Amino acid sequence: MEAGAALFAAAVRTPMGRAAGQLASIRPDDLAADVIKALLHRVPALDPARVDEVVWGAANQAGEDNR
Repeated sequence: MEAGAALFAAAVRTPMGRAAGQLASIRPDDLAADVIKALLHRVPALDPARVDEVVWGAANQAGEDNR
């Protein structure tokens, strides 16, 4: 693979919730960890040691990271 090339192995998303709803007590980084674990489970051929970078975005946050 050439330098600077990106590879998407699979896609997983977090659950969607309402402000102050059931997901309010879960930190975004904990949700991210669950997503990464699910991706590695879906693509067993992907060696975690070869993952150089994970780009994570969060929109319309209503909790801890938006204070």
